[in-house]
Amino acid sequence: MITPLFPQRRGRFLSALCLAFGLAASSAHAEDTVKIGLSGPFSGGSAPMGVSMRSGIRMAVDEINTYVGGVLGRKIELIERDDAANPDKGLAIAEELVSKVKVVATVGIVNTGVALKSIDVYQNAKVPVVVAVSTGSEVTQRFAPPNASANYVFRMSPRTGVSNAFLARHLVEARGFRQIGILADDTGYGEAEMGDLVKALATHGVTPVRVERFGIGDRDMRAQLDAVRAAGAQALVMYGIGPELAAIAKTRLEMGWTVPTFASWTVSMRNFLDQAGPAGDGVMTVQSFIPGSENSRHRQFVSEFATRYGKDAMESAMSAAQGYDAMRVLFNAMSLAGSDDGDRIRLALEQLNRGVEGVVTTYIRPFTAEDHDAITENMLVLGVVRQGRIDYAFKEDAQRSFAVRRKEQ
Repeated sequence: MITPLFPQRRGRFLSALCLAFGLAASSAHAEDTVKIGLSGPFSGGSAPMGVSMRSGIRMAVDEINTYVGGVLGRKIELIERDDAANPDKGLAIAEELVSKVKVVATVGIVNTGVALKSIDVYQNAKVPVVVAVSTGSEVTQRFAPPNASANYVFRMSPRTGVSNAFLARHLVEARGFRQIGILADDTGYGEAEMGDLVKALATHGVTPVRVERFGIGDRDMRAQLDAVRAAGAQALVMYGIGPELAAIAKTRLEMGWTVPTFASWTVSMRNFLDQAGPAGDGVMTVQSFIPGSENSRHRQFVSEFATRYGKDAMESAMSAAQGYDAMRVLFNAMSLAGSDDGDRIRLALEQLNRGVEGVVTTYIRPFTAEDHDAITENMLVLGVVRQGRIDYAFKEDAQRSFAVRRKEQ
């Protein structure tokens, strides 16, 4: 039987919901369900992120359905679709979920290219979408004021503008690097990461000495690495997904190039850690959640996840945690709205201030009408690959993991 992530708080969790939403529950039809879309890559190179995210979302839904009977007096039904990290497929899925299935909201979306191709569908239909993993800054900014009168796109993951501001400060101020090379894949995600790092470095008076691109499926990265090395890079930053980043790490090791290496959060994916092997050791990465934390909330989540899915099932820890949190935040907003109307759910998300306990943090006013990103720079930490797992890069961050890092308002 599924148990809540925070069993010691179960009584308080249940009583608060029953008091607040009992009337809505009593008026609903028992046979109805609340249909919520779930789009993500459950196959292909991005699958570790998509499957882990889906598992986190499913865990949250099972807890909600089991312990409080769903939302608005109805069980939540996830309508799951595999976008395979393909933007065109993601667009078709969005159109199906909105027009045919008529979901009241959607949660998920991993790849920035998929997000940028599909969010217009949700926006135009006034169907809220809570993005759990995709990080490209434009995802939440495309319809932000004054671009639109109302924005239906929300996000639980750190956007690239935030994570790269954090990384740039570490590279330049903490480490003193001014000769920085970048390798980025040619997807919308790689473009977003690379572009935001270039902007962030510029605020420190630094211009990359070399920027190289590569495609999904590329495995021979020697030409790109040779070019960055020849440009005199003191540090290497790489953006992509697991298999390609593993190829870069292995090629760098074969070249005997010991340059300090930093990467997107995606090096925490199991397919990078397994495929890179010892070549991945020492790679540093910006993270919102590290499963080896001493934080009791983090440890409970990892334990519950392993009990449900298996000890090796969390192939992308950030994706799993952010997926779980996305569903809990959406549930609380729908409960606050007291309705499955898209506009009322959007307003509830923007006004949510009750303190939603998640894995990454406790969400107190995660969104406003102007700000649809739940993660701020102060909530991020630097991780490092050590012997096939992600650990805290600095002891002081590990020690501070006992405390909950909350959004700067």
